[in-house]
Amino acid sequence: MSSHRPLGLPAAVAAAVLLLAAAGCSPTDAAASVEVPTPPAAEAAFCQALAKELPDTVAGWERSDPEPGSELTAGWGDGAIVLRCGVPRPGKMSDPKTQGIEADGVNWMVERPQGSGPRLTSTYRKAYIEVTLDERYAHDVTPLADLAASVRKTVPPSL
Repeated sequence: MSSHRPLGLPAAVAAAVLLLAAAGCSPTDAAASVEVPTPPAAEAAFCQALAKELPDTVAGWERSDPEPGSELTAGWGDGAIVLRCGVPRPGKMSDPKTQGIEADGVNWMVERPQGSGPRLTSTYRKAYIEVTLDERYAHDVTPLADLAASVRKTVPPSL
């Protein structure tokens, strides 16, 4: 994984971020709750393919999907790591000062909301994937490496 670097992301580059309706996002909660995205049909098809390929564990956490159940969302560690596929492109993606990283062939825009862990949105893919990590990952985005192969296999580049 390379270090943080600015991404000059053009407006045409799609990516994913919506608000995490975080009704319980700590690993001690019984289940996380998130807003399910509503992507166009073509993006939803990529997300459904991704859902079938996601790993059973990420960063050592067992799969524990958030409520409500959907092929467009997944989770590990009862909210420690939450994935949403088919989210809209975040406005920050147009900002040339936005930070980005690469993890095993998948590029991500990095946001660090105050009071929570990082929120990462895939870039240069035909469907946009948001991964929200809890505070223990404030300076550690290595869970993305566990998701990269599934993303590369099912959600093609938009270049």
